[in-house]
Amino acid sequence: MSKQTILVVDDEQDLLDLIEYNLKKEGYNVLKAENGVQGLEMAKEYKPNLILLDIMMPKLDGIQVCEKMRANPDLKPIPVIFLTARSDEKTEVEGLDIGADDFITKPISTTKLLSRIKAVLRRYDETEEEVNRLVVHDLEIDKDRYIVTRGEEEFQLPRKEFELLYYLASRKGKVRDRQTLLNKVWGDNIYVVDRTVDVHVRKIREKLGDHYIETVKGVGYRFKE
Repeated sequence: MSKQTILVVDDEQDLLDLIEYNLKKEGYNVLKAENGVQGLEMAKEYKPNLILLDIMMPKLDGIQVCEKMRANPDLKPIPVIFLTARSDEKTEVEGLDIGADDFITKPISTTKLLSRIKAVLRRYDETEEEVNRLVVHDLEIDKDRYIVTRGEEEFQLPRKEFELLYYLASRKGKVRDRQTLLNKVWGDNIYVVDRTVDVHVRKIREKLGDHYIETVKGVGYRFKE
Protein backbone atom coordinates (compact mmCIF):
# COMPACT_ATOMS: atom_id res chain seq x y z
CA MET A 1 0.00 0.00 0.00
CA SER A 2 1.24 3.49 -0.86
CA LYS A 3 1.92 5.50 2.24
CA GLN A 4 -0.45 8.42 2.50
CA THR A 5 -0.11 11.24 4.97
CA ILE A 6 -2.85 11.92 7.51
CA LEU A 7 -2.90 15.00 9.72
CA VAL A 8 -4.63 14.42 13.07
CA VAL A 9 -5.75 17.58 14.87
CA ASP A 10 -6.97 17.09 18.44
CA ASP A 11 -6.23 18.64 21.84
CA GLU A 12 -6.36 15.28 23.65
CA GLN A 13 -2.76 14.04 23.70
CA ASP A 14 -3.71 10.47 24.65
CA LEU A 15 -6.11 10.24 21.72
CA LEU A 16 -3.53 11.74 19.36
CA ASP A 17 -1.01 9.10 20.38
CA LEU A 18 -3.54 6.27 20.08
CA ILE A 19 -4.66 7.31 16.60
CA GLU A 20 -1.06 7.84 15.50
CA TYR A 21 -0.12 4.34 16.67
CA ASN A 22 -2.98 2.67 14.81
CA LEU A 23 -2.57 4.69 11.63
CA LYS A 24 1.14 3.92 11.48
CA LYS A 25 0.34 0.22 11.92
CA GLU A 26 -1.75 0.54 8.75
CA GLY A 27 1.17 2.09 6.88
CA TYR A 28 0.16 5.75 6.94
CA ASN A 29 2.46 8.68 7.63
CA VAL A 30 1.03 10.66 10.53
CA LEU A 31 1.31 14.35 11.40
CA LYS A 32 -0.11 15.67 14.67
CA ALA A 33 -1.38 19.06 15.80
CA GLU A 34 -2.77 19.97 19.22
CA ASN A 35 -4.97 22.94 18.28
CA GLY A 36 -6.72 24.47 15.29
CA VAL A 37 -4.10 27.14 14.56
CA GLN A 38 -1.29 24.61 14.48
CA GLY A 39 -3.43 22.24 12.43
CA LEU A 40 -4.14 24.88 9.79
CA GLU A 41 -0.47 25.83 9.57
CA MET A 42 0.53 22.17 9.13
CA ALA A 43 -2.15 21.68 6.48
CA LYS A 44 -0.67 24.58 4.51
CA GLU A 45 2.88 23.30 4.99
CA TYR A 46 2.41 19.60 4.22
CA LYS A 47 -0.88 19.35 2.27
CA PRO A 48 -1.71 15.89 3.66
CA ASN A 49 -3.91 13.35 1.91
CA LEU A 50 -6.55 13.63 4.65
CA ILE A 51 -7.21 15.56 7.86
CA LEU A 52 -8.84 14.01 10.92
CA LEU A 53 -10.19 17.02 12.79
CA ASP A 54 -11.63 17.52 16.26
CA ILE A 55 -14.25 20.24 16.67
CA MET A 56 -13.87 21.52 20.24
CA MET A 57 -10.31 22.87 20.40
CA PRO A 58 -8.58 25.99 21.75
CA LYS A 59 -7.51 28.96 19.60
CA LEU A 60 -9.43 27.82 16.51
CA ASP A 61 -12.15 25.19 16.58
CA GLY A 62 -12.56 22.49 13.94
CA ILE A 63 -15.49 24.19 12.21
CA GLN A 64 -13.42 27.35 11.75
CA VAL A 65 -10.45 25.34 10.50
CA CYS A 66 -12.60 23.57 7.91
CA GLU A 67 -14.16 26.88 6.81
CA LYS A 68 -10.72 28.40 6.27
CA MET A 69 -9.56 25.31 4.35
CA ARG A 70 -12.55 25.36 2.03
CA ALA A 71 -11.92 29.06 1.33
CA ASN A 72 -8.28 28.36 0.41
CA PRO A 73 -7.82 27.01 -3.15
CA ASP A 74 -4.68 25.10 -2.12
CA LEU A 75 -6.39 23.36 0.82
CA LYS A 76 -9.90 22.99 -0.57
CA PRO A 77 -9.25 19.59 -2.23
CA ILE A 78 -8.01 17.94 1.01
CA PRO A 79 -10.65 15.63 2.51
CA VAL A 80 -11.68 16.32 6.10
CA ILE A 81 -13.22 13.93 8.62
CA PHE A 82 -14.58 15.39 11.83
CA LEU A 83 -13.92 13.23 14.89
CA THR A 84 -15.70 14.77 17.85
CA ALA A 85 -17.47 14.14 21.14
CA ARG A 86 -20.33 16.40 20.00
CA SER A 87 -23.10 14.18 18.71
CA ASP A 88 -25.95 16.64 18.18
CA GLU A 89 -27.52 16.74 14.74
CA LYS A 90 -27.07 20.52 14.40
CA THR A 91 -23.27 20.23 14.73
CA GLU A 92 -23.12 17.32 12.30
CA VAL A 93 -25.19 19.16 9.69
CA GLU A 94 -23.07 22.29 10.14
CA GLY A 95 -19.87 20.29 9.69
CA LEU A 96 -21.05 18.56 6.54
CA ASP A 97 -22.51 21.77 5.11
CA ILE A 98 -19.17 23.58 5.29
CA GLY A 99 -17.47 20.80 3.36
CA ALA A 100 -16.45 17.98 5.69
CA ASP A 101 -16.42 14.56 4.04
CA ASP A 102 -17.50 12.56 7.08
CA PHE A 103 -18.55 13.11 10.68
CA ILE A 104 -17.56 10.57 13.33
CA THR A 105 -18.73 10.69 16.93
CA LYS A 106 -16.35 9.68 19.71
CA PRO A 107 -15.81 7.07 20.97
CA ILE A 108 -15.39 4.86 17.89
CA SER A 109 -13.54 1.58 17.52
CA THR A 110 -10.20 1.65 15.75
CA THR A 111 -11.48 -0.79 13.13
CA LYS A 112 -14.42 1.44 12.23
CA LEU A 113 -12.28 4.57 12.21
CA LEU A 114 -9.77 3.01 9.82
CA SER A 115 -12.60 1.80 7.60
CA ARG A 116 -14.11 5.28 7.37
CA ILE A 117 -10.71 6.81 6.61
CA LYS A 118 -10.08 4.30 3.83
CA ALA A 119 -13.51 4.95 2.36
CA VAL A 120 -12.89 8.70 2.14
CA LEU A 121 -9.40 8.23 0.71
CA ARG A 122 -10.76 5.91 -1.98
CA ARG A 123 -13.11 8.65 -3.11
CA TYR A 124 -10.17 11.02 -3.34
CA ASP A 125 -7.79 8.61 -5.02
CA GLU A 126 -5.59 10.58 -7.39
CA THR A 127 -7.52 11.24 -10.57
CA GLU A 128 -5.54 14.15 -11.94
CA GLU A 129 -5.73 14.16 -15.72
CA GLU A 130 -2.32 13.50 -17.16
CA VAL A 131 -1.15 15.96 -19.78
CA ASN A 132 1.78 15.46 -22.10
CA ARG A 133 3.26 18.92 -21.65
CA LEU A 134 3.74 20.75 -18.37
CA VAL A 135 4.94 24.31 -17.90
CA VAL A 136 5.98 24.91 -14.29
CA HIS A 137 8.04 27.90 -13.22
CA ASP A 138 10.67 28.27 -15.95
CA LEU A 139 10.60 24.59 -16.99
CA GLU A 140 8.75 22.98 -19.85
CA ILE A 141 8.39 19.22 -19.36
CA ASP A 142 7.47 17.39 -22.56
CA LYS A 143 6.29 13.84 -21.93
CA ASP A 144 5.98 13.01 -25.62
CA ARG A 145 9.69 13.63 -26.22
CA TYR A 146 10.96 13.00 -22.68
CA ILE A 147 12.73 16.34 -22.79
CA VAL A 148 12.93 19.19 -20.28
CA THR A 149 13.64 22.70 -21.54
CA ARG A 150 14.50 25.91 -19.71
CA GLY A 151 14.80 28.85 -22.03
CA GLU A 152 17.36 27.82 -24.61
CA GLU A 153 18.65 24.92 -22.50
CA GLU A 154 17.49 21.38 -23.20
CA PHE A 155 17.86 18.47 -20.77
CA GLN A 156 17.44 14.81 -21.71
CA LEU A 157 17.02 13.04 -18.41
CA PRO A 158 17.13 9.26 -18.01
CA ARG A 159 13.65 7.74 -18.07
CA LYS A 160 13.08 7.35 -14.32
CA GLU A 161 14.53 10.75 -13.48
CA PHE A 162 12.19 12.31 -16.03
CA GLU A 163 9.15 10.37 -14.76
CA LEU A 164 9.92 11.31 -11.16
CA LEU A 165 10.27 14.97 -12.11
CA TYR A 166 7.06 14.84 -14.14
CA TYR A 167 5.09 13.15 -11.36
CA LEU A 168 6.14 15.71 -8.73
CA ALA A 169 5.74 18.70 -11.07
CA SER A 170 2.24 17.64 -12.09
CA ARG A 171 1.29 17.72 -8.38
CA LYS A 172 3.05 20.98 -7.59
CA GLY A 173 2.98 21.82 -3.89
CA LYS A 174 1.79 18.37 -2.79
CA VAL A 175 4.03 16.31 -0.54
CA ARG A 176 4.61 12.70 -1.60
CA ASP A 177 6.41 10.18 0.58
CA ARG A 178 9.08 7.88 -0.82
CA GLN A 179 6.90 4.78 -0.93
CA THR A 180 4.23 6.57 -2.97
CA LEU A 181 6.90 7.81 -5.39
CA LEU A 182 8.32 4.30 -5.73
CA ASN A 183 4.89 2.86 -6.46
CA LYS A 184 3.85 5.58 -8.91
CA VAL A 185 7.15 5.86 -10.81
CA TRP A 186 8.69 2.40 -10.51
CA GLY A 187 5.51 0.35 -10.05
CA ASP A 188 4.08 -1.85 -7.29
CA ASN A 189 5.72 -5.02 -8.54
CA ILE A 190 9.29 -3.75 -8.86
CA TYR A 191 11.56 -4.17 -5.85
CA VAL A 192 13.49 -1.00 -5.18
CA VAL A 193 14.37 0.67 -1.88
CA ASP A 194 13.51 4.13 -0.52
CA ARG A 195 17.08 5.23 -1.14
CA THR A 196 16.42 4.91 -4.88
CA VAL A 197 14.16 7.98 -4.74
CA ASP A 198 16.79 10.01 -2.88
CA VAL A 199 19.45 9.14 -5.47
CA HIS A 200 17.20 10.13 -8.37
CA VAL A 201 16.20 13.40 -6.71
CA ARG A 202 19.88 14.20 -6.14
CA LYS A 203 20.65 13.56 -9.83
CA ILE A 204 17.76 15.78 -10.94
CA ARG A 205 19.01 18.55 -8.68
CA GLU A 206 22.53 18.21 -10.06
CA LYS A 207 21.20 18.80 -13.59
CA LEU A 208 18.40 21.33 -13.05
CA GLY A 209 19.35 22.96 -9.75
CA ASP A 210 18.19 22.28 -6.22
CA HIS A 211 15.41 24.89 -6.08
CA TYR A 212 12.64 22.89 -7.80
CA ILE A 213 12.22 19.80 -5.62
CA GLU A 214 11.94 20.44 -1.90
CA THR A 215 12.71 17.91 0.83
CA VAL A 216 10.03 17.73 3.50
CA LYS A 217 11.90 16.34 6.49
CA GLY A 218 10.45 13.12 7.83
CA VAL A 219 7.87 12.85 5.05
CA GLY A 220 9.20 12.97 1.48
CA TYR A 221 9.41 15.42 -1.43
CA ARG A 222 7.34 18.03 -3.23
CA PHE A 223 7.76 20.23 -6.27
CA LYS A 224 8.01 23.86 -5.16
CA GLU A 225 4.90 26.01 -5.61
